[in-house]
Amino acid sequence: MSDQNKIIVRFPPSPTGLMHIGTMRTLLFNFLYAKQHEGNIVLRIEDTDRERSKQEYAEDLFENLKWLSISYDEPIFYQSKRTDIYKKYLHILIEKDLAYISKEATAEEGQRAEVIRFRNPNKSITFSDVIRGEITFDTTELGDFIIAKSANEPLYHFAVVVDDFEMGITHIIRAEDHISNTPRQILLQGAIGAPLPIYAHLPLVLAPDKSKLSKRKHGEFVSASFYRKEGYLPEALVNFLALLGWNPGTDQEIFSMKELIEQFSLEKVQKSGAIFNIEKLNWINKQYIKEMESSAFHEMVLKFLPGEITDDKDFQKNPNLLSLLEPILKDRIVKFSDLAEMAKQGELQYYFRAPILQKEKVCYKKSTLENTITNLEKLVSLIKSLDSFTQDALKEAVDTYSLEVGRGEVMHPMRYCLSGQDRSPDPFTIATIIGRGETISRLQVAINLLKE
Repeated sequence: MSDQNKIIVRFPPSPTGLMHIGTMRTLLFNFLYAKQHEGNIVLRIEDTDRERSKQEYAEDLFENLKWLSISYDEPIFYQSKRTDIYKKYLHILIEKDLAYISKEATAEEGQRAEVIRFRNPNKSITFSDVIRGEITFDTTELGDFIIAKSANEPLYHFAVVVDDFEMGITHIIRAEDHISNTPRQILLQGAIGAPLPIYAHLPLVLAPDKSKLSKRKHGEFVSASFYRKEGYLPEALVNFLALLGWNPGTDQEIFSMKELIEQFSLEKVQKSGAIFNIEKLNWINKQYIKEMESSAFHEMVLKFLPGEITDDKDFQKNPNLLSLLEPILKDRIVKFSDLAEMAKQGELQYYFRAPILQKEKVCYKKSTLENTITNLEKLVSLIKSLDSFTQDALKEAVDTYSLEVGRGEVMHPMRYCLSGQDRSPDPFTIATIIGRGETISRLQVAINLLKE
């Protein structure tokens, strides 16, 4: 047993599916509490369900913990490897007549199976929950409940009680749907001589319609790995998860991990369900993206840009392109997977490759070919005459001219000739990224197209 003066919490996920976002929130709260009190964190893989437990789901857990920088103490415990320990405690309970072997009918006709049942003392149990206060249960209705299918097959309630005792767990911080498990577990704790841990039952993470988040109803949206693959930043997801059911009592919304560890408090966790608000996550993620250092930002951009762009020779020719695009992309994207959609819509290619123009789209509304050609030639002349090709200098020159002939008459063809898109950032931004020479070249292509 461990020193009971030291706080010890546990992460007890079951590897029967991808890591649920609600489970990840629970793990984070355990992590914050333990780190705040310089406690230990036990990672226990509850894989007693042999049929449904898969190593790939355990690996998904490890990847997400690493990605979110949620650490734990070694070694990692696997319940499937602790059968002998459970057998020892089962024998002790049977010898003390606190449990007994019961032969019971099975689904197969004429067959009977042996199970091990706990001899329920049928008493009232009261325990104090840090979040919910005192909770009382009458355990009589539980009857003599089954704790093992056999000496080699302990059920959940028995295995976790033995593990919590053996591992010296002092605080059990888990979701509120485990409240109903607590009476059985407290009875078993008393039977094996385990001390009563401190309980804190967290509010459930709910969908916007206040239903419980489930894979069946909400799809991959509920898995933690979905957000990693979508290009959310781990710091942003941690920040968001921490605010699901907890707040420090201030208006602060952006927290570093260090600040969360310092400020987290179980007493400030709410009792009601925590609504998963994707708009709030997107907002938080965008704040983190805006503050990213250039090198880290460029690395993520290259990771999420589709190969059709990163493999393009024109894209590769300009080593400064990402630096030039950085303020535009930071303004446009909410998560890094948005880059693929931008590429699909043709919103990135014109920064490194001249667009193919459609003659009928160059002119503004009912403007004539002659007027459009005149305006484009004037733009070329203005650009050539600029002493310094900066966004401000270009804008000032073009604005002055467009006031004379009409803003749309100048801005529309300029924007379209540089981007080939009906919608794009302002042409001054595009021009200063692609450079003076390329800007003139694209305008001249349009002039030649209109003169054909």
